[in-house]
Amino acid sequence: MKTGTKVVVGKNELFNKKNRAIVPPVYFSAVYSFESAEHGAALFSGEKDGYIYTRLGNPTIDFLEEKIAFLEGGEAGATFGSGMAAIFTTIMALCDAGDNIIVSSPIYGGTFALLDKLLPRWNIGVRWAKANDFVADIKAKNLVDKRTKLFLTETPANPTLDIVDLKATAEFAHEHGIPVAVDTTFATFYLQRPLELGIDIVLYSATKYIGGHSDAVGGLVVTSKKLCKRIRNETNFNTGGIMGPMNAYLFLRGIQTLVVRMDRQMENAMVVAKFIESRDEVAEVYYPWLESHPQFELAKKQMSGGSGLVSWILKDGKEAGKKFLNALELCVVAVSLGAVTTLIEHPASMTHAAYSEEDLATAGISPGLIRMSVGIEDVEDIIEDLKKGFDAIK
Repeated sequence: MKTGTKVVVGKNELFNKKNRAIVPPVYFSAVYSFESAEHGAALFSGEKDGYIYTRLGNPTIDFLEEKIAFLEGGEAGATFGSGMAAIFTTIMALCDAGDNIIVSSPIYGGTFALLDKLLPRWNIGVRWAKANDFVADIKAKNLVDKRTKLFLTETPANPTLDIVDLKATAEFAHEHGIPVAVDTTFATFYLQRPLELGIDIVLYSATKYIGGHSDAVGGLVVTSKKLCKRIRNETNFNTGGIMGPMNAYLFLRGIQTLVVRMDRQMENAMVVAKFIESRDEVAEVYYPWLESHPQFELAKKQMSGGSGLVSWILKDGKEAGKKFLNALELCVVAVSLGAVTTLIEHPASMTHAAYSEEDLATAGISPGLIRMSVGIEDVEDIIEDLKKGFDAIK
């Protein structure tokens, strides 16, 4: 596609051919002019390619969609105003009233709220299966029927870092003709290749590791051209959950530094996980690259690194967690993850507050669980700060 006379949106570039800029431009225009009435009609009918209105397409956003599709090894990409918009739009594109989806548990609190509170309004059912034994649990509960339209998984799972066996899930779902979507926010294309394992749809909150600096909110989907048309063109264009061009630019920038950021975060996370594991105040530690993780072998098989999230359960529960967080000085008490800054939170009262106490227990989210997104600071400084937290609960 072309816009103007000098800028080409191609597989590998979106650069001004006149000034040779190596940074893609940000196109803020909400609307685009037509050469003639006939040209405008041809664009709307699909007879010609081009830009009409940024809800329907934008050069900067298109470049990000092409970039993420290439990096994931998919046919097509789509962008959204948030990760939640990506998940919601995907579900609505594939489901009608009366259909149901099967979802791995635990899952991000925002996703849980959507599934538990909103989908019932559209008469779309949600059936839950354990993330760490997803296929076996689906079979044991006999969850699949003729109205099942989607498997939705998240791996590593938020906040317990359970691992879903993606290859086994894809094979089982495809036996029933059902597509599988996986939220790969914690791993990204750098550490996990869902499409190569048979997964149909890759979902992201780009806000996290893709952006990396806590300064942009967005969502991404990578899938086949056929499914992308349903999700992006037929659903998102009409519901309007689009990404803005400035955020698209920030995610393009974030992709450039993803590998170096995540390498440092993983290196730090491993040190932090081993330190946490050594503490008497801790009942359990969850990090996929620790040999003590119950799914260590599966994590090593389908991931190339443990990512930067570490979770642990304090023996003295929720009140100890509050004291622990309040004693910290370097680590920032905040939700979200994947930032260059170390972020730490209490899932039961923060990111997963939409869960009832019964829901938390069912999902295996302990009241004493702490989740940390390890940043790129000097790891010794992070450890010293965590010691302050432990000192506060002795």
